[in-house]
Amino acid sequence: MAGARYLAGLHAVEALLRHHPERIRVLWVSPNRDDGRLRRLLERARAQGLAVQPASPQRLARWAEGVAHQGVVAETVPAPTLDERALPALVQGAGPHPLILALDQVEDPRNLGACLRSADAAGVAAVVVPRHGTATLGPAARKTASGAVETVPLVRVTNLVRTLGELKALGLWVYGAAGEADLSLDQTDLAGGLVWVVGGEGRGLRRLVRAACDALVAIPMQGSVASLNLSVATGILLFETRRQQRQRAGD
Repeated sequence: MAGARYLAGLHAVEALLRHHPERIRVLWVSPNRDDGRLRRLLERARAQGLAVQPASPQRLARWAEGVAHQGVVAETVPAPTLDERALPALVQGAGPHPLILALDQVEDPRNLGACLRSADAAGVAAVVVPRHGTATLGPAARKTASGAVETVPLVRVTNLVRTLGELKALGLWVYGAAGEADLSLDQTDLAGGLVWVVGGEGRGLRRLVRAACDALVAIPMQGSVASLNLSVATGILLFETRRQQRQRAGD
């Protein structure tokens, strides 16, 4: 099926059906599963005029690429690709304190999905990633994102350093996450509009990306573990930012 992408799992398919049903070509369903949750999903799909077809569990597993498909896979039309030209409108539409997440070459699709999920929960206006060196939004990323792929704009840019400069010109501060930084997260003023930049697995931020940040910030660690998984660290950064912004708004 040329040009098709596949989304596996009940929660992810439900999210796509809720937010963008126009992107679903066919729902493929295992004849071996019949329960209330799946029936409700299929009833909603048929009510919207979507095609529902049977498929063997083996076929679903092949399309799901290792993700637990739970008896349903959506064959989808790829979402429109956003690039750096979309950022000004996204920033301007994000209210008085825009929050952007930039991921510097995150290669694990599950980490990308987990970051999108945290971004959705924190009300992030967009997630910015380099066009090259970043995981694709395949079944693993979409399953981990738990529907956030459909709600958080993912902006793929040609040059992350240049894009960070453009975001600064829009009035945002740019902070990079770095475990060795002298500035601690709990000592950093995060109340305004800003961009968090988080580096890829194992390597952290690239040199030029680090240089493009207004400041490097570390999450204070009290135990024996030297670092956090990048998706966990991302969640901490985003929610501390929102906490400070709410606190400042209440002053």
